[in-house]
Amino acid sequence: MSREPDLRTQVRPEWIDYNGHLSEAYYVLVFGFATDALMGRIGMDAAYLENTGCSLYIVEAHVRYLREVPADSELLITTRVIDTGAKKLRMCHEMVVGETLVATTELMALHVDGEQGRATPFPQEIADELASRVEPAPEYAGRSIG
Repeated sequence: MSREPDLRTQVRPEWIDYNGHLSEAYYVLVFGFATDALMGRIGMDAAYLENTGCSLYIVEAHVRYLREVPADSELLITTRVIDTGAKKLRMCHEMVVGETLVATTELMALHVDGEQGRATPFPQEIADELASRVEPAPEYAGRSIG
């Protein structure tokens, strides 16, 4: 991994399936924790939701399961913001165990006003923070299942 991870977490015993590996649903759970961590870093934490009624809603996801993850593994997640707009955010999370890339996800999220039930523009300070974090998309981004 070329930079410090944005999230570190340990595989929990209840996340292990009957094959002795991380169950597919828990890859998504950990990626959700990584999205929450990004939201906290850009100022969209629980206080933001309480004060504005707005949050990120994931509207599309593409997960790639690349390697099995054994019990007791430490998961390192790196997050990339790869595109942003007035109301949207596109990001990728990469999950690594040791030096091995084990899974990726590409996510499209909308900034939603929960009371109105529709997408709404990011406040300027959040939009600026997201724009400052945009990186080139990884080679797997934008692929379809084939």
